Amino acid sequence: MNPDAELSTLAAQEDLPPDLVWRLLRHPAARRSAALRRRDLTGQMIEEIIELGSARSLAANTSVPADVRARLAEHPEPSVRCGAAASVADEPPGLLARLAGDPNPSVRSILAMNDHLSPELLARLASDPEPSVRSSVIQHWRDAPDRVRRALLTDADATVRRNSVSAYSPPADLLPGLLSDPATRAAAVPYAVPVLELATDPDSAVREATAAHPDLPADLRDLLARDPDIFVRTAIAARPDIPLALRERITTSVETDSPLANWILSFHLNPHTCPAPAPAPPILNRAQAEALLATAAL
Repeated sequence: MNPDAELSTLAAQEDLPPDLVWRLLRHPAARRSAALRRRDLTGQMIEEIIELGSARSLAANTSVPADVRARLAEHPEPSVRCGAAASVADEPPGLLARLAGDPNPSVRSILAMNDHLSPELLARLASDPEPSVRSSVIQHWRDAPDRVRRALLTDADATVRRNSVSAYSPPADLLPGLLSDPATRAAAVPYAVPVLELATDPDSAVREATAAHPDLPADLRDLLARDPDIFVRTAIAARPDIPLALRERITTSVETDSPLANWILSFHLNPHTCPAPAPAPPILNRAQAEALLATAAL
């Protein structure tokens, strides 16, 4: 671990004596770590962090007093307001509504992640003029009411429509339109009956989605197993109901000169597990902390 990383880790260590915290605030990386992660920052420390330019990290610390976070939600820098918008509560009342009207769309997009938002404010953001804000609502409001879902599924922006189909089960009356829309056709395939028209669609993304359909009949499965697109064939090979001989035939034919394509394909064909979490950093005693601080002349 490099010195900056070690100081940042020390800055987040619980039960660190206040005098050591104060010294760490003089180091930029350690200060950001303390601002973001410490739960015992005093009022003076908070003012020092803001004065030294780490208000952005401080705004994302949910342990900072509500009045401080409300103040940071009004900060002139959009990045600081983004940090507060993600989780600030409505203290004082009306703060969340003001953030929903923030002139910077990034702030409004981040605000859509906030668990304190009322359905009324979420609905307001779902009709925001900026497509990125509406897409953020889709990602984080999975139980949106029917009227909001319908509006997003038929949104004027193609990306918003596509994201909506991926997030919400479309009503039956909207499905034909979504299947005829090039922007949403592939995303809508899982909700449709797999038919020859989909299995022979010019768009390989539509054919790949058809190949992964849980109700794919055997004749279409065998057709897609001969598809010219490598990702379509791999989607067939990844099916749990595929005959072993067919899977082996497909996997032996999967060859590409692209390292990125091979990496993506490996996720289709082989189970992957996350690596074990890294061990927790050691807790430093006072003498060890002093020695580390001495290396940075803090």
